[in-house]
Amino acid sequence: MNAPFSHPHLGPAALQSLSGAHQLFIGGRFIDAKAGKTFDTYDPSSGRVIAKVAAGEAADIDAAVTAARQAFESGPWSRMTGSERAKLMWKLAELIEAHRDELAELESLNNGKPIVNIRNSDIPNSCEVLRYTAGWATKLTGETLSLAQPGNFHAYTLREPIGVVGQIIPWNAPLMMAAWKLAPALATGCTVVLKPAEQTPLTALRLARLIQEAGIPDGVVNIVTGLGETAGGRARRPSRCRQDRLHGLGRSRPVDRAGGGRQPEEGVARAWRQVAGDRVSGC
Repeated sequence: MNAPFSHPHLGPAALQSLSGAHQLFIGGRFIDAKAGKTFDTYDPSSGRVIAKVAAGEAADIDAAVTAARQAFESGPWSRMTGSERAKLMWKLAELIEAHRDELAELESLNNGKPIVNIRNSDIPNSCEVLRYTAGWATKLTGETLSLAQPGNFHAYTLREPIGVVGQIIPWNAPLMMAAWKLAPALATGCTVVLKPAEQTPLTALRLARLIQEAGIPDGVVNIVTGLGETAGGRARRPSRCRQDRLHGLGRSRPVDRAGGGRQPEEGVARAWRQVAGDRVSGC
């Protein structure tokens, strides 16, 4: 638990969320980092410490990947129909809307963005992205192909989920960026390991509880908070990689990511190396 935090512009729900433990979300459970470490998260307007958050490291990333892999291979998510996944995504959007004041307050406090922008833009956008992408869950189909070669052949394509998706979320619009990245992975039946920016972890962890409440199965979404230089590191031993690669969605690169500011590609490349290291392409 965190010490009580007071702020004149926070409602009871946001204050209650801040007073709870801010743990990793792995395999449907909220747990401490394996090393027991935490880090401080701040109010950027004052430099005041808001809360202590679990500081995940390489072992925690490994555990999250394992949970996501098990949920993909053994759980119901990848075998659900598109309409079943869509219903749960709509439920998540409804829960985000229902908690919009709490989420806007947490994000404004942790991120420094004007609360009106978050409440009136970022949160509605997050909900609409989930709903729009949920519609694609029933429309991602293969094709039946006519072949030029002689003979009685039947050729077709089949679209299937690719597995575990690694996602790194920036600090500038944490909740909206998480929704942007989660939505296509969930719609297509993939499972996720998501790392929010170390500066802004609070709404991602609150989102984890809404994901549970929406009924999305355990292990489908795993959220590991931690510092950029330690939340994963490099997987130096090939035996640690096995089949637990992290893939990107809709890109030729092996990770789904967002970057902003100056030299985003350089920052993203460095961040991904820190979080997933050789799991990506050197396994």
